[in-house]
Amino acid sequence: MKFETYSSSDLYVLVEEIKKETFELDTLSIINPYSFVSASAYDTAWLAMIEDLSDVSTQQPMFRGCIDWILSNQNVDEGFWGNHGDENEGETLTSTFACVLALRKWNIGSLHIHRGKRYIEKNLERIIGEYRKKGCCPRWLVLMFTGLLELTQQLGLHFFFSPGVKQMINDLFFQRQEILHRELLVDGRCNRQPLLAYLEVLPLTLYAEIQEDIIENMDDLDGSLFQSPSATAAAFMLSRNTKSLAYLQSLVQRCPHGVPQIYPLSEELIKLSLVNIMNNFGLGEYFGKEIDHFLLQTYKSYEITDVERMPICFKVDQLYKASLEFRILRMNGYDVSPGSFCWFLNDNEIQNHLRINIECLFLVMLNVYRATDLMFPGESELEKAREFSRNLLEKSEFVNKQMVHSSHIKHEMSTPWIARLNHLDNRMWIEDKDSNVISIGKASSIRICVDQLTHLASKNFELRQAVYRREMEDLIKWVKKWGLNDIGFGREKTTYCYFAASSSTSLPFESTANVRKLMAKSGILITVADDFFDEEGSPDELEALTKAVLRWEGKDLKGYGKIIFKALDNLLKEIDETYRKQHGTDMTNHFRNIWGETFESWLCEAKWSKKGHIPSMEEYLRNGIISTAAHTIVLPISCLMKSFFPQHKLEAGNYDSITTLLMTITRLLNDLQSYQKEREQGKINSVLLNMRSHCSFQIEDSIAYIEKIIELKRRAFVEHVLMDEHSDLPKPCKDIHMSVCKVFEMFFNKKNRYDSDTEMLQDIKKALYDPVNIPRLSERDPAF
Repeated sequence: MKFETYSSSDLYVLVEEIKKETFELDTLSIINPYSFVSASAYDTAWLAMIEDLSDVSTQQPMFRGCIDWILSNQNVDEGFWGNHGDENEGETLTSTFACVLALRKWNIGSLHIHRGKRYIEKNLERIIGEYRKKGCCPRWLVLMFTGLLELTQQLGLHFFFSPGVKQMINDLFFQRQEILHRELLVDGRCNRQPLLAYLEVLPLTLYAEIQEDIIENMDDLDGSLFQSPSATAAAFMLSRNTKSLAYLQSLVQRCPHGVPQIYPLSEELIKLSLVNIMNNFGLGEYFGKEIDHFLLQTYKSYEITDVERMPICFKVDQLYKASLEFRILRMNGYDVSPGSFCWFLNDNEIQNHLRINIECLFLVMLNVYRATDLMFPGESELEKAREFSRNLLEKSEFVNKQMVHSSHIKHEMSTPWIARLNHLDNRMWIEDKDSNVISIGKASSIRICVDQLTHLASKNFELRQAVYRREMEDLIKWVKKWGLNDIGFGREKTTYCYFAASSSTSLPFESTANVRKLMAKSGILITVADDFFDEEGSPDELEALTKAVLRWEGKDLKGYGKIIFKALDNLLKEIDETYRKQHGTDMTNHFRNIWGETFESWLCEAKWSKKGHIPSMEEYLRNGIISTAAHTIVLPISCLMKSFFPQHKLEAGNYDSITTLLMTITRLLNDLQSYQKEREQGKINSVLLNMRSHCSFQIEDSIAYIEKIIELKRRAFVEHVLMDEHSDLPKPCKDIHMSVCKVFEMFFNKKNRYDSDTEMLQDIKKALYDPVNIPRLSERDPAF
């Protein structure tokens, strides 16, 4: 398989180009947030239909730029306008109708009109049919399609449809009549977008009786109708309201290359979404300075907004923005309160609104759910928010029947955030065609236009893959050199260990090559040595190897013990050499003592097993958190992070609280997935000990009890990682602790994936070998 990758210097050239065109260099502020918002062909077409009032003698469009945009943005091959795709075809249909209507009104673009008509005639039956298979046509599509069809016919534009299609159309008109009969013009309880928000496509017979409603519902501040450009365009054509005109002129001035579905959008939300996308794509190392500057400014202005008197749709928008802001700020170590978005738990109106309209508000609930990933101890508000959002997402028919985001929602529900490796998560976001969606408008998704960031992210990912494959080859040579590959017993986990080490961190890949390989070597040696103690070694051999490690003298060892010791000695020399180059001091004894403590814990477990000794839970955990060997990996590697690591926190019994929490979590995670195997072998672990100490407990009760302990420890661990006041370890060291925790969470999430020879193969292929499958880029690239 051939891989064509950019070099690191190529990527930095591209990064500088993006920065130059995106950020004000002095302030690091985004030049024009709206340049990142996707254009709506539908709304642009409605602005294109407005007549220029300055010269009534010659009918001309007021916004000629909108006409030019329509002429420049048709898909020439197929004849449609809008975002094309399986889940977007309803929006493509209505956008094409609107653009054809605008061109017909001004009698220009006859070829464009012909192509658009052909697209509609050719695809209408299939598109409407697909919606019918799912149950029924969406409300927005019924209103838009019927209204647009009436308007095109009034302009003398007729379509040729088969009798079957004509019957479909009759059914849609019947559905519209039911909607108009059932709903009030302004009723926020029924749907996020009230009927009046679709003013441009409402029947002409209604216009006379809704003049007052139009004026009444125009925004006092900006003159818009529900922040909808298309509805406001129609309102202006009916009322000639000067505030509406000012709104439309401001819109076109701000968004000259096609207008969005909603305006104004929160500029802070656009910026937050852009930062979120950069982080999701794994581009933090390239834009770190800009992101840090933005987050600091965001935190300085951070406050809990009073939403009590807001209209319901504004509350929904605020909930979306506040939950995203909370997650990003907390992830970056800022002290923020869950109250900034958990106010919705005390608002029955918005809760009912979310339940009723989950199909169009699922992104809001997904944001709330993600925010609750970062839960600290005692945060009952976040517990309730997580339960509420999870229930809505799981029960939503949208997840089951629709395409947009459904696979991503299921992924969020099935795999906890802390059990997902960063490298693979980056790939998922890069490949997800909906990773840039920030809201749902009247007819389709509102997106951040990030084509060039997507290109950068895919090339960065593939560059990492190329580097990782070379490092994997070096690691395989090392394993062979020290005889660990054909040792003849236990698990051969070279690929698993390197995959975990490389995929779990977001550290700059060029400067941390040694860190990844040394993490992997540590994992390989721990696996081999642990299996030797569990399966192969005689009591005398285990005793001899443990004493050799404690003395660090292995000349009398033989067989497997000698192989293990020599490889371990080489590993520690490499770690210490790397440390001395960075800091100029020798840490050999500290590193040896950590490994000595680990070997002693394995020997203790072997003796317990041989003698049939049943320790107390306290005795078991005191030894067990050491025998998992998480600290054996994380402490030496933390010392290599080019930041000061307090030496006294490398001493047994004096580990930092964040290290102790990691050791406890990893031990209990391992126990949850190994108790059955260990029970069959006559061994013990925390699940079995807990059941013995509670006479009334069944195995399920014991599992639930241990899971509860893990969750409490996990929340404390996340707090220690993210917040400075709980640990004085440098941030890079905390990040390594989080990486190791994620590896264990991933390997032991619901099953023991580490012991399986096949369970991880697909993920390893995605991480190291398979090229990125980039979604189809948009027709235009307004951001760059």
